[in-house]
Amino acid sequence: MKLTRKEFLRLSAAAVVAAGSGTLARAFDRKEAAPAPAKADAKVRLGMAIDLKKCGEAPGCEKCLTACRLAHNVPQIPNPAHAVKWIWEEPRQRVFPLEDGDYARRNFPEKLPVLCNHCTHPSCVKVCPTQATWKRPDGVVMMDYHRCIGCRYCMAACPYGSRSFNFEDPRPHLEKVNPAYPTRTIGVVEKCNFCEERLADGQLPACVAACPQQALTFGDLNDEEGALRRLLANRFALQRRPELGNGPSIFYLI
Repeated sequence: MKLTRKEFLRLSAAAVVAAGSGTLARAFDRKEAAPAPAKADAKVRLGMAIDLKKCGEAPGCEKCLTACRLAHNVPQIPNPAHAVKWIWEEPRQRVFPLEDGDYARRNFPEKLPVLCNHCTHPSCVKVCPTQATWKRPDGVVMMDYHRCIGCRYCMAACPYGSRSFNFEDPRPHLEKVNPAYPTRTIGVVEKCNFCEERLADGQLPACVAACPQQALTFGDLNDEEGALRRLLANRFALQRRPELGNGPSIFYLI
């Protein structure tokens, strides 16, 4: 029996609807979240505080940036339009659009370190059609490079510009390859993962460990007696664009 193109498409659509509980439907069922590593604890909410006063005492220091780049094979691509960023610096006006008097009074440095905010309510997770990005029980927002199809919906949804797309092969732009962490390929999105591979070994994130000023404090936001919570209780802190409701887990101490 010969089928016209119109009849073939009609029958194909009917077959997809009839198989609603099959593979295609399961692939987009948000109830089937990517499994979190066994060590991720639902009672823990990981976060970070960045002390801008300490950071400003070492202008030009990029040790946190370098440590992250080397740990995760982050390429240094000359074309700024193709830059891949995990932790990087932005002019203070772009991070916190305040009045000039506020910067002077609070002694803000000219540039501030920024990274993925590992939001309590991450927009990127909600829009990903393949669950290539998901949130662990301990608050770390993760990426699965193998699931990523490069649609860039997550980049459009992130209000902080914390995700990068590999427009070109990143591997030729690595100054040194760290064999302990996978390199990526063209066509996938990547971002800061709070050094989840180091956390699994009981280590601090690379940026925190490398900071000579000890300007970065990492810990459990739910631990009332922890160093991070004590710091936030005694210092004035800012979050980036809190009015959006994402609930950033990165705090800036001023």
